[in-house]
Amino acid sequence: MTRSTLPSRVTIVEVGPRDGLQNESATVPTATKIGFVQALAEAGLPVIEMTAFVSPKWVPQMGDAREVAAGVARRPGTRYSALVPNLKGLDAALSSGMQEIAIFAAASETFSQRNINQSIAESLQTYAAVAAAARDRGMRVRAYVSTAFGCPYEGHVPVAQVVDVAVRLRDLGAEELAISDTIGVATPAQVADVVEAVAARVPLLSLALHFHDTRGTALANVYAGLGCGVQIFDSSSGGLGGCPYAPGAAGNLPTEDLVYMLNGLGITTGVDLAGVVAASKLIAPFVGHPLPSRYLQTEMR
Repeated sequence: MTRSTLPSRVTIVEVGPRDGLQNESATVPTATKIGFVQALAEAGLPVIEMTAFVSPKWVPQMGDAREVAAGVARRPGTRYSALVPNLKGLDAALSSGMQEIAIFAAASETFSQRNINQSIAESLQTYAAVAAAARDRGMRVRAYVSTAFGCPYEGHVPVAQVVDVAVRLRDLGAEELAISDTIGVATPAQVADVVEAVAARVPLLSLALHFHDTRGTALANVYAGLGCGVQIFDSSSGGLGGCPYAPGAAGNLPTEDLVYMLNGLGITTGVDLAGVVAASKLIAPFVGHPLPSRYLQTEMR
C-alpha cells in the first residue's frame, strides 16, 4: 500500500464524552462534561457524540444528558450527536435541541440480548420507528453495528451477519454506518474482509470504523481501513471508555494517537493535536486513573 492509495482527508468522530465516559466508574460533574465537549470542539473535532439519552438506571454516567445537551455552546461548523435507544430517548434528544442522533444494533444475537434485552430483529423494529421519527424532524441518523468483528459471548461473528445488519440499518434510514470492534479483537486482514463485504452492499463513503485498542491493534486496523478507502473513523479523547456490557473491552482508540498517525501520513483532519491533549488533560483528573493514550502520556511527563 502506498500513500497515493490512501484518502487525502479523514473525518474523525469524537466519542469520548459518550462512549468514553459511559464506561467510567467515576461520576464526572456535569459542568466538567460540558467543558470537555467545548474543548474538543475548540480542537477542531468536526463531529462530537456528546451524550446518550438512556435510562440512568442502566447507564448512570449519562443521567445528566439533558443538562449536558443544554449547556454546550454550539460551535459553528461542529456537528453534535447523541445516542438514543428508543422513541423516549428520541423525544428527550429533540427537547434538548439535538439535531443528530445515533442508534445501535448488534451483529451478534447474544450480545443484543445482553446489551438491550432485545433480539436483533426486535431492536431493528425499534430503530425503524426511531429513525423514521427522527428523519421526519430533519435529524441526521447514524447507526452503529456493534460486535462486527467478534462477540464476548459467541466469539466469531460471520461476516454475512454484519452485512445483513448494516444493510437493514441503511434501509431504515441511517446515513452513516459505524462498523464497530466492540471488544477490540479485529485484525487488519479481518478489517479488510469486513469492509469489502459491507461496501459491496452499501456506499463505501457512508462507512465509518470504530475500534477499541484492547489488543493494541487499533491503529493497525485504521491503516487497513484507510487502505480500503474508509474516510470516517471514531476515536475517544485520551482513550477513554469502552462498552459497559462488553466484558474485557478496553478503551477506545485514543484521538491523540489517531491524529498523530494521520498527520504523519499527510492525511488532513482539521484537528489540532495540542487542543485534543488539552481536552484530555481537562477530563483526566475526574476519571480516577491515567488515560491510556500513548501520545498523551508523552505530554504528561
